[in-house]
Amino acid sequence: MSLRFEKLKSFSAVALTGGSSGIGYSLFKTLYTVNSSLRFCNISRSNPLPWAPDIALHHVSCDLSNRQSLADAVPQIESILSHDGGTGKILLINNSGFGTYGAYPMPNLEQHLEMLEVNIRGPVALTGALLPLLKKRGGAIVNVASTAAFQPTPYMGTYGATKAFILNWSLALNQDLKPYNIPVLAVCPGVTTTRFFERAGFDGATPKPFVQTADAVAWETLHALEKGRSLVVTGWHNKLLTTLSSIAPIRLRTAMAEIVLRKLRLEKK
Repeated sequence: MSLRFEKLKSFSAVALTGGSSGIGYSLFKTLYTVNSSLRFCNISRSNPLPWAPDIALHHVSCDLSNRQSLADAVPQIESILSHDGGTGKILLINNSGFGTYGAYPMPNLEQHLEMLEVNIRGPVALTGALLPLLKKRGGAIVNVASTAAFQPTPYMGTYGATKAFILNWSLALNQDLKPYNIPVLAVCPGVTTTRFFERAGFDGATPKPFVQTADAVAWETLHALEKGRSLVVTGWHNKLLTTLSSIAPIRLRTAMAEIVLRKLRLEKK
């Protein structure tokens, strides 16, 4: 890679939600490539398998849809990040999230409410809890949003709205934390080869046009963080689509999104 990632080499620890698979797992692997001395803290329900024999990987079992589970996990996370009296910078990556597919409230209302907990409340609560530590030691925050944040998404309305929140919240938070020199990066991937579509109800089939690998998303994320950017849309095709869609009126964008998302599954039945 062309960048030397000098900024990322100044970090001593990373806390990441949802690092057991998908983009989160790729971010862990890519960060290890950039800075193998990092102390890694995975915050999720399942523990990722180690990918290197000497990795300092610590797992905190946490269900982000359960408020008490997250509250109980915070002291463990702080302990891991502060191990051996650590004083280096901390990288917080809010990556966990999921979606559903179908006209609201399919498949059921409970999943939509759970989505609000995981996709919105989880990042806000965890960031707030760890912010005093980041202000004390320095660091950065990465929030994984989506290209779905740029327009309403029929059949995935709640998911798209949660990602719109993450995008706007991240950009505002970046301004709020400038006095503390804590940059905030919003990452907006498009279709990516992860298990997201399987959980969302696409029968395990990832839509093929313009698909990116999770590793490609991870590398673009770290490049953007190194450059000090506040927003990155990964993949040239996603950059083009989001730019073009921003020109159209929001009602037209909504209608276009409905056609595209309906064709992804409903018309194949």
